[in-house]
Amino acid sequence: MSVTQTDFRTAILDSDLNVPDGLKDAQGRPAGRRFDVYRNNVAVSLTEALQAGFPVVFKLLGTQNFKAIAGVFLRRNPPSNPMMMHYGAEFPDFLRGFEPLSHLGYLGDVADLELALRRSYHAADCETAGGDVLARIPAAQLETLRIGIAPSVEVLSSPWPIHDIWAFNQVKGAPKPRSEAQDVLVTRHEFDPEPHLLPPGGARFVAALMTGTTLGKAASETTVQVPEFDLSTVLTLLLTGNAITTATI
Repeated sequence: MSVTQTDFRTAILDSDLNVPDGLKDAQGRPAGRRFDVYRNNVAVSLTEALQAGFPVVFKLLGTQNFKAIAGVFLRRNPPSNPMMMHYGAEFPDFLRGFEPLSHLGYLGDVADLELALRRSYHAADCETAGGDVLARIPAAQLETLRIGIAPSVEVLSSPWPIHDIWAFNQVKGAPKPRSEAQDVLVTRHEFDPEPHLLPPGGARFVAALMTGTTLGKAASETTVQVPEFDLSTVLTLLLTGNAITTATI
């Protein structure tokens, strides 16, 4: 009896399933014990990959809870890419939809931030325009300016204090999270990405720039929605984070 790849993959990720019928070891014997060892190694490796990719979620849940939740996740979401740096892209949505964690509504958004940091780290390198790029543009032309954003830049908007939660668990001496919604900008100034707390409306503004909206229109539309929007703070973060690649009129 032949064993299909689907049968093998399904069984390797679910310890409750029996060894597929017809699976033999190198000596032609039933591969029960060897298969169990291999199955355990796969589960451990995928769990470790999730732990490495989502260290704050791991810390928030604790070792035993995280391992149990990872076991459920990996059964439903086997790797679709041989490069483990990509594993776990579905984890934030999984956390949001996992009923036993419904009382921890912020977990999925915190995982989104950690995933954004990982995407930023692996994003393509590119030349940036320099920290003085806007200073070289005549003031009268700033409103019609279109700003190119580096591939390593990520923006997130959450009803939870995701920046504060991340910092409290990753940065020594960081204060306890505030009870507020937070926008976050991820930039990669050199090699390692960093999350920055944006003023209200900041994520909306940067996202508009990413779609090619002019600086003036992006700022005015954001201000309509968020009257307290602080344009200068966002531009400073983009400039100091080497996030601007081009500035064209």
